Amino acid sequence: MTAADSAPRTAHVLTGYRPEDGFMAAELDPPPAEYVWHDEHAEQQDRRYGPGTSYHQWLAVDARDGAVWFGDTDWRAPKESLGNRLPGLPRKALGDGTVPDPGIMVQLLGHLTHDEQHGCAWHFFSADELHALAQRLLPAVQRLVDSIHRIGPAGELEWSAEAATAWDDIEQAATPAFDPSGKLLWPRPRTTPVPGWRVEVGAFLDANPELCEPSWGLATDAELDAYADYSPHDGYGGVPGRVCRAADQQIEEGFAFYGHRAALYAYRARACGDRTPTDARAWLETTEAGRATWEAAKPLGATLADVPDRVLASLAEGFQNAAHEHGLALTGLTAHLRRLRDEERSAVDRQLVCEAAEVERLESMLKDFRAARNRTVTRILAWSDGRGDAEIARLASMPDAYVRDWRARLTDEDTTTPGP
Repeated sequence: MTAADSAPRTAHVLTGYRPEDGFMAAELDPPPAEYVWHDEHAEQQDRRYGPGTSYHQWLAVDARDGAVWFGDTDWRAPKESLGNRLPGLPRKALGDGTVPDPGIMVQLLGHLTHDEQHGCAWHFFSADELHALAQRLLPAVQRLVDSIHRIGPAGELEWSAEAATAWDDIEQAATPAFDPSGKLLWPRPRTTPVPGWRVEVGAFLDANPELCEPSWGLATDAELDAYADYSPHDGYGGVPGRVCRAADQQIEEGFAFYGHRAALYAYRARACGDRTPTDARAWLETTEAGRATWEAAKPLGATLADVPDRVLASLAEGFQNAAHEHGLALTGLTAHLRRLRDEERSAVDRQLVCEAAEVERLESMLKDFRAARNRTVTRILAWSDGRGDAEIARLASMPDAYVRDWRARLTDEDTTTPGP
């Protein structure tokens, strides 16, 4: 069990944002009424709304542990900087994929009301009203926290179909209304069933097992993440889009898929059974058991560069069996061994390049020395000082026959050279 699994996840309003705390953490600063107005007849756009209408109040939800709190923004600050003044991102800015760390989402609250009799009016909530709203939302927040996907040891968050539906209920419950007298009316909280058009990728794969890739069973986290990160120009993305494209199949329109990474991690977990998926490189290089296994396998191939595929497969099987004894299933093992072999073979390629360059250099030098030696031999032979071929051959470190044939060629050249 990871720290993310064992952390408390009960929806609650943060300390400091409750009446019993005196709302000591809630520093609300709404604009004065004279800065909040609307003139629909103003000719210039920037004259139609007072500067105070850029004021925002918000409710924040930490999807990791269910914490809820609230606050506001400085109405004097430029509208463009709103995102920098919020503790998290609005739901619509997140999409339906992984929720960025630290997993805090913001619901902006509306303040504007309009009716024909009173025109436009703004209602800014007090700390008591915001606390009451937060309390009303706790059941939906609890549903969100319980159903959102948590992936890997760090518990990374990914939207599920139910969590997305729970957030819709949060948005609905946080959309105020006002009766004709101006009294604040909050919608009744609801628990909406997950609509049919929202589909869990895990359920999609369970219904279409022939589309699953067996390689997912021992893939690394990075490989699974990369597989889930599929964004075509048209059609569905993610895992359903990728597997259906590979199988040349079409998915009818109108669905939204959730839990792409979670589905792949769950597939791998089932494939590994009661063994913990563990990155092969990390286990072999950083653990005592892994290093011992690697050392024991050396007699099968001291260098991977010279190991053929069948031996590499045998090595992988041996490493996997050793890991099983420790309750582990090595992920990315074959790819890791192939990468190591490719690195060693690349090093051999670089060695060959260096050797070839040195041979070329030496052969060029040898060519120059051989030409110089030949000129010297020719010079000595031209002396005709009575030395025999064997003596000159010994000085030149060449066979006697070479010098004899050389002398013969020189003699022939002298004989055939025409006189003046």
